[in-house]
Amino acid sequence: MAEERLAPPDPLDEPVPVARMRLTAVIVATALFMQNLDSTVIATALPAMARSFAVPPLYMSVALTSYLISLSVFIPASGWVADRFGARQVFRAAIVIFTIASLFCGLAPNLAALVAARVLQGLGGAMMLPVGRLLLLNSISRSQMVAAMSWLTMPALVGPILGPPLGGFIVSVASWRWVFGINLPIGVIGAVAVSLFIQDVRDEAAAKRLDLAGLVWSGLAMAFLMGGLETVGRDLVAPGWTVAAFGLGLGAVAGYVAHARRAAHPVLDFTLMGEPTFAVSVLAGSLFRVAVGAMPFLLPLLLQLGFGDTPLQSGLVTFASAGGAILMKPLTKPILERTGFRHVLMWNGVISAGFIAVAALFQPSWPDLALDGILLVGGLFRSLQFTAFNTIAYAEIGRERLSAATALYSTIQQLSLTLGIVLGAGALEVAARLHHHATAETGDYHVAFVVVALVALAAAPLCARLSHDAGERVSGHHG
Repeated sequence: MAEERLAPPDPLDEPVPVARMRLTAVIVATALFMQNLDSTVIATALPAMARSFAVPPLYMSVALTSYLISLSVFIPASGWVADRFGARQVFRAAIVIFTIASLFCGLAPNLAALVAARVLQGLGGAMMLPVGRLLLLNSISRSQMVAAMSWLTMPALVGPILGPPLGGFIVSVASWRWVFGINLPIGVIGAVAVSLFIQDVRDEAAAKRLDLAGLVWSGLAMAFLMGGLETVGRDLVAPGWTVAAFGLGLGAVAGYVAHARRAAHPVLDFTLMGEPTFAVSVLAGSLFRVAVGAMPFLLPLLLQLGFGDTPLQSGLVTFASAGGAILMKPLTKPILERTGFRHVLMWNGVISAGFIAVAALFQPSWPDLALDGILLVGGLFRSLQFTAFNTIAYAEIGRERLSAATALYSTIQQLSLTLGIVLGAGALEVAARLHHHATAETGDYHVAFVVVALVALAAAPLCARLSHDAGERVSGHHG
């Protein structure tokens, strides 16, 4: 009788010390928090920057779009760069580049210099998110993914909420240039921590030849699509330019698809969508991110323009969502272990959409404590949903494909979050026009929240496609 052959153990099933896992997660999460905070904190400072540079405030949006476009162009190459040069070296270099670029932003003498510094920031940011996630995934076992990923949801949830009030406070008591100074001590500490405590991860076998043609096609697609999304309906450029950007972006997408079918190792590997858990996380998770991405845009506007709150008052209310996210962190693993990914993503998704819809009932007469309570509980459920999506995406991905998976996932994640702002702004504008309002009123915001909630709800049926045992090696659930 032939001897039965056993499959070699999966390196991702080998446990690592809990202390090392937690330390790695905290270091990566702190760097990503710096990036997410920076992305939102400068929005409040844009009028002050415009006065400093003696340009119309409308022109200052280029400080946001230049960063987002740079981020989107360079993210697809992150997986190859990490495999080629080592994840620790790339992650540390990304922190250094981002920090130095932040210094240049704070010292910028004019708008052109600021835009150039923001493009450099985008290069660093493009490596930080996917490579940081890759570094963490390669440093832990599957059984530790839920606990580790719960840390990585924090920057995405806390940064956009903390950013606006913090930016408003800094601008009110000091110069707008200090907005970028926040990153300097965080960046220095982060780079030192990576050098001292993070082990290098490198998969030289996966470092195939860089797909330059694919990088060009994907870069053009993301640049034009992001440019179109950032300018649609905002009167920043003539409508024809926005239409042209979308047309060129879709053309570049078609060019990339044609190229990827022939390429041996495309820079964005869509064959990963053949893995059910990854595909559901990408498709359903994108719908959820689009919806949640609209909330930091709509809520402050409702509170400030609809209810008459100051930026600081608005920030103190919206920060309750971040409090919910923090409280959920220790509860995530027990919930997933008891319930499993499928049921959590389905029913928690429905509950999360419900709490978004509740915002359509907000009135100026409601006490801040009631608003805080609703947003805090809603933040609990959204945090659980984000952690579940971010974890199950990699539950069945082998170590040899982690680099490709993080690059593709991060690219789509960036696009979906930008779509959230477009969705919120578009729904608000359409509601105002249907109600014949020159500017959006409280009822228009309520309509926008309902639209956003319906988009979040649409993710639940997609999650039902998961098997009952999906991700059981990660969650520990056996049902």
